Amino acid sequence: MNDDRLIIFDTTLRDGEQSPGASMTKEEKIRIARALERMHVDVIEAGFPVASTGDFDAVRAVARSIKDSTVCGLSRALEKDIDRAGEALKEANSARIHTFIATSPIHMKMKLRMEPDQVVEQAVRAVKRARQYTDNIEFSAEDAGRSELDFLCRIVEQVIDAGATTINIPDTVGYNVPQQFGETIRNLIERVPNSDKAVFSVHCHNDLGLAVANSLSAVLNGARQVECTINGLGERAGNASLEEVVMTVKTRKDIFSCNVDHLDTREIVPTSKLVAGITGFAVQPNKAIVGANAFAHESGIHQDGVLKSRETYEIMSAEDVGWSANRMVLGKHSGRNAFRSRLKELGVEFASEDEVNDAFARFKDLADKKHEIFDEDLQALVTETGISAENEHIDLVAMRVCSETGETPHADVTLNVDGHEQQAEADGGGPVDAAFRAIEKVINSGAELLLYSVNNITSGTDAQGEVTVRMEKDGRIVNGQGADTDIVIASAKAYINALNKIVSPVEREHPQAADV
Repeated sequence: MNDDRLIIFDTTLRDGEQSPGASMTKEEKIRIARALERMHVDVIEAGFPVASTGDFDAVRAVARSIKDSTVCGLSRALEKDIDRAGEALKEANSARIHTFIATSPIHMKMKLRMEPDQVVEQAVRAVKRARQYTDNIEFSAEDAGRSELDFLCRIVEQVIDAGATTINIPDTVGYNVPQQFGETIRNLIERVPNSDKAVFSVHCHNDLGLAVANSLSAVLNGARQVECTINGLGERAGNASLEEVVMTVKTRKDIFSCNVDHLDTREIVPTSKLVAGITGFAVQPNKAIVGANAFAHESGIHQDGVLKSRETYEIMSAEDVGWSANRMVLGKHSGRNAFRSRLKELGVEFASEDEVNDAFARFKDLADKKHEIFDEDLQALVTETGISAENEHIDLVAMRVCSETGETPHADVTLNVDGHEQQAEADGGGPVDAAFRAIEKVINSGAELLLYSVNNITSGTDAQGEVTVRMEKDGRIVNGQGADTDIVIASAKAYINALNKIVSPVEREHPQAADV
């Protein structure tokens, strides 16, 4: 391996998807994977194939679609997991199997109920079995951040001897602090006799807000792969943010001996917006690199300085991370070929001509309402097309909402439920509340609304509103999304999208909750 290159391992499609409500369809995973490939991300972890038939199909589809990046599948240190991952990845141009087992005393005792010797034996067996499918094997010591260093040295040495080519040291519960974590990586590399035969990697969670700091400390101490996600997406408080790790290494070349020069950082912002749109997890305005305010200057002193010399207050260029990519490319007079061509540039390809026709019809309808169509509008439009294409047990046929000063808001909704139209009316605290109550009169889902969030897709009073709702039923959490220039209609679409997921549950096995 070139020691000067920092390998970027993106796990948005796997660990990012473990955020409650962030599940992605196969088609959405392919769109994100293609965006990551355009960025030249080294490794794309596409999912956990044994978790469900849907996960298996998604990993296989990504493996078929991606040519330049390595596609990775996660597996526990179990034969059935490894075989399933190998099967899902067999058509990949470049494949990696990522197998893991817990190594901390609390995990081995309370979760695995295994002795340390048994854990080492199982890890070695897993790596050897994975080598039947590929020579590119990654081994992770789950909860390494709370593991005993002597035991870590022992298991790492043995899995490298068994054929592991990447050793991942995760701070699974976000417990470590930068100096401590960096020292752990340095000690492992120094103490494991065969450490030179593998790339050391880190996977940090953000429970204490230190995921990026811990990852970068590890890099300064010899790690040459960082596992991260777009927008820092991930379960609990999330993972190390790809954009922050990459731009820190790129900006502070005086500190880091490795580089990320192979990445096209101009794809960062477009990919961030794509992931936010698909998952419904909006990016906070003051988020580093990809937040709307990341390159905004309101202070008069700052504005004056930037006008005189950008470097006075900006340590990197907005264009370098893709902020200049927001281009208006289409309008109401644009034809089908221009529409299809621009979507192909955005990494969107349709499975059938019917999907093209559906998306183009939605585009024309939007163009009649909105004069300028931006890339973000197109991404939202395609996401909505995908939403309507699957699990559509419930569809919005018509809605009339009345809201005026001094009067109780009222909604009249007509739904198509499995081919049969049903109508209901309801009052509410506002037009959106009335619409949701009317929908529930028809569906009676019994689900609890956990989150209602509205974001504008682009600027202007004619901008589409993008609504995310999060709902819970029987312990299952789903997100629903909808977009429209009318925010009440967008809200109804989002609510119905979530209901479609609630009534058509997809069972997934959580890789870290399952017994080994």
